[in-house]
Amino acid sequence: MMGVGGSVYWGRKEEGDEIKGIVVIFAWVSMQEQHLRSHVDLYSSLGWNSLVARADFLNVFYPERATSLAFVLLNELMEELKIRTCPVVFIAFSGAPKACMYKAFQIIQGTGEGQLNLDESELVRNCLCGHIYDSSPVDFGGDLNVQFALHPAIRKMPGPSKLVSWVAKGVASSLDGLYLTRFESQRAEYWQTLYSSVEIGAPFLIFCSDNDVLAPYPVISNFARLLQDIGGDVKVIEWHGSPHVEHYKHYPIQYRTAVANFLEEATLVYSQRVQLLGRRSGLHDEISEVICDLQKVAVSSNESLTRVAVGPSDHFFLPSSSECHNRRESGSLQDEHRERSIHLPEPPSVNAHGVLGKILFDVCVPKNVEGWDIRFSGSLKGQQFTSAHRHSPLLSIKSNRRSRL
Repeated sequence: MMGVGGSVYWGRKEEGDEIKGIVVIFAWVSMQEQHLRSHVDLYSSLGWNSLVARADFLNVFYPERATSLAFVLLNELMEELKIRTCPVVFIAFSGAPKACMYKAFQIIQGTGEGQLNLDESELVRNCLCGHIYDSSPVDFGGDLNVQFALHPAIRKMPGPSKLVSWVAKGVASSLDGLYLTRFESQRAEYWQTLYSSVEIGAPFLIFCSDNDVLAPYPVISNFARLLQDIGGDVKVIEWHGSPHVEHYKHYPIQYRTAVANFLEEATLVYSQRVQLLGRRSGLHDEISEVICDLQKVAVSSNESLTRVAVGPSDHFFLPSSSECHNRRESGSLQDEHRERSIHLPEPPSVNAHGVLGKILFDVCVPKNVEGWDIRFSGSLKGQQFTSAHRHSPLLSIKSNRRSRL
């Protein structure tokens, strides 16, 4: 899929239980196609599908292009994760973190201009369980931009390459001068975003070399140290003599072993995260059930205080206006029963599951209401009324009282 800022495509996409996860490869212009293909084959042999985002050079100067490419990439990834969730590992080569990946982090974490909805962000965050940096990240500067602008094959050519280098240097210097202030602010935002990826809770594997002029070891070492300082799980492997993004070519066995071990670790992180989310979901369901039970108890208790007696055990009545009128005709009976205490049935019990339910039930619901002395007094047109005993000899009055209530 072609879009503004580069292209997104599946390097390998197969289905089946043997597929262990998805690696998202962030590539850039400094990585030749044959090297990219060898990495796709490597992860394929380990049982992982590959989703590739190849960024353009100008994305470094135009973050809008990087954001556009990141959106295309994440939308494609989410479509696959909605069908089947699985472990996801981000792999960045060369300058790809600045050209695309850091914008993907901002979208996932909701800190950039473009954002996903909450469910989609959580989906990607929960599946993202590892970061691999190969000859990356790169700290960009004017001279470094010139080196990236020239293809490695052109840099090795004698004679005419000097003219091309001058042209490239002039273009890069012009861009640097035009966007100097803006570029510096973007550079700070770029590094801050990479450091904030520690919050995702996934481990890091970083490959570097003492012979890499584009991503020198001091820059990589400082990056790894700062990640560790803020709580990141970081492993750095330094190669000797291998050039930029060619570590796998020069150390195939060691490289493959390190990657295989890291993918196993990432899969374990994913499994633990799924179990944790499952326990949280179960706790949420239990709390919801307890709250529902408590609401039922509250409603049932309220009804027991306001209902009209219909059985032999009920001794509580609420007077109506007709009762007050009839009491005028039977004043002697009211005097006889005016101070009669009221007996209420115990509130219904609730079977709230779990320790939390027991605590909430004990706090919110009285265990025993026997012995409560509940008396109602009021006036209606100057007449005092109280609760009446159900064993009144005036059966017609009692019947009238029930029907009206």
